[in-house]
Order: sequence, then structure tokens, then C-alpha cells
Amino acid sequence: MPTTPFRHALVLTAGLGIRLRPLTLVRAKPALPVAGEPLVRRIVRWLAAHGVADVVLNLHHLPATLTEVLGDGSDLGAIVRYSWEQPLVLGSAGGPRQALPILGADAFLIVNGDTLCEFDLGALTEAHRSSGALVTLALVPNQDPDRYGGVRLDAGSSVTGFVPRGRAAVGSFHFVGVQAAQAAAFQPVPAGQPMNSVGGLYDDLIAARPGSVRGVVRETAFWDVGTVIDYWRTSFAFMSGSPLEHECRGRNVHVHESARIARSIFWNDIEVGAGSILDECIVTDGVKVPAGARYRRSILVADSGTISTTAFEPPVARIG
Repeated sequence: MPTTPFRHALVLTAGLGIRLRPLTLVRAKPALPVAGEPLVRRIVRWLAAHGVADVVLNLHHLPATLTEVLGDGSDLGAIVRYSWEQPLVLGSAGGPRQALPILGADAFLIVNGDTLCEFDLGALTEAHRSSGALVTLALVPNQDPDRYGGVRLDAGSSVTGFVPRGRAAVGSFHFVGVQAAQAAAFQPVPAGQPMNSVGGLYDDLIAARPGSVRGVVRETAFWDVGTVIDYWRTSFAFMSGSPLEHECRGRNVHVHESARIARSIFWNDIEVGAGSILDECIVTDGVKVPAGARYRRSILVADSGTISTTAFEPPVARIG
């Protein structure tokens, strides 16, 4: 696998994951298991395989669910350290500013903790270094502008602005959550002050220094885990075989032989009693499904010895 000259990365993992509730009441969003493996472990493994072995995570919401699954990163071939954000989440620009002393690098990658992609990191970092940009965004053609906002580029690949989803985003590019950045880009942000990149710092940079924010466009696969439906689709996309014939299972999952399970996702430390039926469900950590219980299209969360449920509507399964 090709490597990148960059050796440092910040993975943004501090967010509250409000659109993923109730899943993110149990774990931080990047700790959600995708086909049995936490999303953040997949991200760190991908970075390490490209030679990016010094990784920092910013922490705020349910931090123990992240540190528990990553530790020091040694089993993934990486060195993982943590940047704490308290009492506030500092945002996509304030978070990197807070982490600069821990990163200890003039140039580094920033990776969103809620997406998976196969973007060419070598092409991204080479374009970044050769252009002298402060920030270079990994972009793909925006195939769904009604759902995703967009990035506007000029003929020289400089970012000229950001547009909201909808009609204005037609002809724009979709940012897949990976970027190369210089530490100098974040130095103007006051330490400890919340600030976002898009709609904040990057807009200021574009206005003050045209060409300092750039984009690299490639055709590449990416998977979003921003909503419950996104999470469902991504989980089954990483399963082998037909999703109608498999379910995703974590560790320490015990299902009675008489239980009937169809197209469901199991996290960790779960028991399913005799005669239970679970059809298209997400069963989170520590749930004990009693004998004879029936759940369909529900998210199950352990709640003080009981089970709380939230209905959801999975997308229609496609075979082949």
C-alpha cells in the first residue's frame, strides 16, 4: 500500500453525534461498531497502513468509549494520544487549535471520525505540499447535492466558497472528511475558543488569502455514518454476503438457539433469550433480551435493568 510523507494525523472524535441518538447515548459516534469493529479503529488502521503512525484524537463526549477501544494504538501499528476538550466542544477549527501542542507537527492530516473512505492520501499530501496551501481538502464529485452541501473550486483548484445542500450545491464537490493542513492555519484561532472550519476559519482564510484553501478531486468510495440510516447502510456494506442472510455481531454475544434473528446488528455483551424474535434491529451494549420477546425495526438500549426502544425504518435490502 502506498504511503504518504505525512506522519501525523488528528482524528476528530469530540462531537456529540446528536443525529445518531440513541446510539450515541451509549457510545461516542466514532466508537460505534461497523460490522463488529469500532469505526475509529478502522480509521486508525487505515492511517497506519499509509505510514501515518502518530495519531491524536480529540475527546469530549463519552471519552471512555473511545479510549477503551483504542488504548495507545500499539496493536494497530500506531501511537495514539488524546487532546481533551472540556467544558466545551471546540469545533472543527477550535479542536485542531487545541491539539497543536500534542501533534507537534507543522503539517498533518485531519480526518473526520464519522466517515470511511479510500481517498489517495499520497495524491492529497503531494498536492498540498507542492501548492503551498494552508489547507487541502479531499473532494469527490457531489452526486447528491440535495443531501450534501458542496465545495466550490476555481479552475486552479482553489476553494472559492462553500454552499449549502440543495440547488446551490449542484456542480459542487463533496468533502469526504479528510484534509491536509498546516499548523499555521489554526494559529489565529484563540486557544480554548469554539470555532468551526467551514462557516468560520476557512471562510476567513479564503477571503484574506485567496488560494490558501485548496481541493483535490478524485473518484473514490466513501461511507458516511452521520445518521442512524447511514450507520445501518455502512455496517452492512462492510459485511460479506447478502445482508438478508447475515447479522453483524460484536464480542460476547449469546443468542439462544431457538431465537430467530433477521438482518440485525449486535454490539457487545448481549444475551438473547429463548424464543425471541429480532427483525431488523440494532441491539446496543449490555442489552438482555428476555425469552419470548419480539422486536422489529427497533434500536434497543439497556436502561437501568430494562430495555428502552426507538423505532427506525431501515432502507430496503438489495441483493446482488
